[in-house]
Amino acid sequence: MRLGVSLNPNPPQADKGEANLLGRLFLIIVLMGIIQPIIPLGAAELVPPEGFRAYDTPWDGGESISLTWRVSPSESPEVNYIIYIASSPQGPWIEAMKIRSDAFYKTGALERFGFRKKSKDFHELQIDPRRYFASDKNRQAIYYFKLATARGEEFVPTEQVVSATAKGNWFNIYKINNLIIMMAFSGVVIFFIIHARRNPNLFLRKISGLDAVDEALGRATEMGRPVLFVHGLTSMGSISTMAAVNILSRIARRIAEYDAILKVVNNDPIVLSVSQEVVKEAYLEAGRPDAYNPDYVVMVASEQFPYVAAVSGIMTRERPAANFFIGYFFAESLILAETGAATGAIQIAGTDAYTQLPFFITTCDYTLMGEELYAASAYLSREPMLLGTLRAQDVGKAAIIVILFFGTILSSFGIQFVSQVFRAF
Repeated sequence: MRLGVSLNPNPPQADKGEANLLGRLFLIIVLMGIIQPIIPLGAAELVPPEGFRAYDTPWDGGESISLTWRVSPSESPEVNYIIYIASSPQGPWIEAMKIRSDAFYKTGALERFGFRKKSKDFHELQIDPRRYFASDKNRQAIYYFKLATARGEEFVPTEQVVSATAKGNWFNIYKINNLIIMMAFSGVVIFFIIHARRNPNLFLRKISGLDAVDEALGRATEMGRPVLFVHGLTSMGSISTMAAVNILSRIARRIAEYDAILKVVNNDPIVLSVSQEVVKEAYLEAGRPDAYNPDYVVMVASEQFPYVAAVSGIMTRERPAANFFIGYFFAESLILAETGAATGAIQIAGTDAYTQLPFFITTCDYTLMGEELYAASAYLSREPMLLGTLRAQDVGKAAIIVILFFGTILSSFGIQFVSQVFRAF
């Protein structure tokens, strides 16, 4: 007996017309979803903002006027605000600024330490009227402002005209944090200067390159060979050159005490004059003014590579026992240091040119890197003023590291207190 069930593997297909209709509807829905954000079906009517007012920006130098108004219901990326300015209520009006309606909210405006109630109900911006009226020298001039809303060809002005005068202030309360930080750091500097006067043996971090100065000078004295001091190639206005001159003064005094020979080579006439006076004074302080020889402080060349050739020749001929490369150097650093290393001299280099540090590190016995160059004069002289200032700088840097560490952690959790307190404004 056979059951009346069909096992046909090919069931009847759906009507092709019905499938095409469903495909077209799906395509229309997809296209509408893509096009709708680009072509709005209907734009809402522009509503002009309310509460438009102008006032003098507080705590500034009298260079700006603040404008504020309430958020409009018709704001969108396609809507712009146009601000007009005039020197009289009747005009003529000048278009001062055009901004998007979804920007310049009051919550982003500058406030003391960055604390302001979060508010996106108002717009706020500052405008400098002197940009549009450069010939107006009157500090008490009154400026007038109008506001308009625009979207494409649609334009809706507000009938309200507001005015304000930009006035200067003696004190900017927004920068009071800078004043407090400056006073705190100054107090630390004064404290350590007083402490250094009472305790001349104030601890400083050991710098190997400076501890080796006496060793290098003693070696030169025992061998009866000169000490060569090489300035960098910058003028007397460079901080590194000033630091090099300070170090030269300390080295010259030790040389005078050891009765050794110091030769100083320069490439700048002003640096030459300063170096001569510094070395002469160092010999005078050591009680041996008759041992000073002005011919040992010379200018060899004013150009870079003639200078390098001349100094290399001195090192090759006279073979000094110790070479000091102190200052700011350029491409000549490796040539000088390599020539000195070939003569077997003890070499101590110091520079704040970070591009040349690798060459000095590989060819010199000791290298003063960056701030060590500036700390050298305090380290060698042990003067209380310099010692206290240097120690205060170390304490300040340690405090900054701690603040950065905890500030980063707090900022990661959305707590911006530390970053706002140290904001420069």
